[in-house]
Amino acid sequence: MKKKFCVIGLGHFGFHVVGNLHDAGHEVIAIDADKNKVQAVKDICSYAILSDAANKDFLSSQGVAEMDAVIVSMGDRSHLATLVTLYLKELKVKRILVKALNADHGRILERVGATDVIFPEKEMAKRLAHNLTSPNILEFIPLAEDYSLSELEPPKHFIGKTLSQLDLRKKHRVTVIAIKDVLSDHFIPAPPPDYLIKNSDILILIGKPDDIDKSFGK
Repeated sequence: MKKKFCVIGLGHFGFHVVGNLHDAGHEVIAIDADKNKVQAVKDICSYAILSDAANKDFLSSQGVAEMDAVIVSMGDRSHLATLVTLYLKELKVKRILVKALNADHGRILERVGATDVIFPEKEMAKRLAHNLTSPNILEFIPLAEDYSLSELEPPKHFIGKTLSQLDLRKKHRVTVIAIKDVLSDHFIPAPPPDYLIKNSDILILIGKPDDIDKSFGK
């Protein structure tokens, strides 16, 4: 389903957020006070606007309250990010995602209305470290403090066995919530216990990272 987003601040992070949302088929408004940055995104967004976003009347005129989410990335201008976040909260934006400079800045952003505080370098470092230490994990998505959603290639000792034989939930507190066959591109949500694991399968699991590692014999 096509959604509407607004990205405020078009540095490296904001630029890539705009591009990825646009590539996914969504409507994206991109805003920055730097003419060169606005020029750089004009072909990869729905609307590229040259303006100072730290203005409540301007933000209201862009219909931010109707957006599915607004993403704020103001570089090292923490005071502007905080002010814009406050205005977005007052304008009743449903979801406000803001890039923080540090933990203290993140706490301030949460106090003034950010629904999601983003630490790109920290999250990327966590993801890279997990992928380096668990090389068979194709994707790692933190869900909460103790749980993650992971896409994994089945190890050799999984091949030819059914889910009931593996019994991952009972043995390791890990649940297979879906399976994708990469050859046929067939997606199977909530696979049945008698599903036979093939070497062309990708398993999508939920559980604690340590339990997932143990279940795969790591």
